[in-house]
Amino acid sequence: MTALEFTLVELAVSALAGFLGALTGLGGGVVVVPALTLLLGVDIRYAIGASLVSVIATSSGAAAAYVKEGYSNIRIGMLLEIATTLGALAGAVIAAHVTTHAIAIIFGLVLLQAAWQSFSGKHDSTTIVESDNLGHKLRLGGNYPAENGLQDYGVRNVPTGFGLMFGAGALSGLLGIGSGAVKVIAMDRAMRIPFKVSTTTSNFMIGVTAAASAGVYLSRGYVDPRVAMPVMLGVLGGALLGTRVLARARVGTLRLVFGVVVLALAMEMIVNGVLGKV
Repeated sequence: MTALEFTLVELAVSALAGFLGALTGLGGGVVVVPALTLLLGVDIRYAIGASLVSVIATSSGAAAAYVKEGYSNIRIGMLLEIATTLGALAGAVIAAHVTTHAIAIIFGLVLLQAAWQSFSGKHDSTTIVESDNLGHKLRLGGNYPAENGLQDYGVRNVPTGFGLMFGAGALSGLLGIGSGAVKVIAMDRAMRIPFKVSTTTSNFMIGVTAAASAGVYLSRGYVDPRVAMPVMLGVLGGALLGTRVLARARVGTLRLVFGVVVLALAMEMIVNGVLGKV
């Protein structure tokens, strides 16, 4: 494969990753890392470095639009970023002492859990709940555009969500995925925040989380501009397109896309990690 062909394939795959990242709150890294590693033969550490840069681009492209449209809850995002940033720094440090095969297997297991959660949820996140005592004191509730106008919602189980966000940040630093999958599940399932608010707030948060761990990867030489630049441009373009689609998309459809994509990538990464192909 020539350098031009490699770059064009990177752009195409990255655009798809950015689109899915903006639409589901995944951040794009869950598609970029397996694609670069499995399809293009890029070392997984360099793939993670490029993914972290693309995650920052996704957040920059999608989050601004979501904030303007009134979907993202900035107050929740800023609170939970305290936990994810600390976790991201811890994960990036741990990554230096873990083999690439182990990283691939951990990556797959995390995605497998995310897919299971997406398919097996017993409650409907469109059911609006009242804020509990802590959520009310912190004034985390808000509203978002719905079919019949602005819809108010509450926030519950803040300590649980905060703890999960530390784990999400650690996974971001270790795997370069922006940890959007875990963040969406934490807000949607644990904190009972509506799904569209969860995905958009996740997009708002992932840029800060990725920036914290990207600095560590950059200092170790794992951010190669020849790999990272096409990925960043492709993801940014796809993310901007995804923001236009999300406002009209059905929550059930988003859950299905979320689950199918991460399930397929989970199985691929686990198999290749066990066989030592990454």
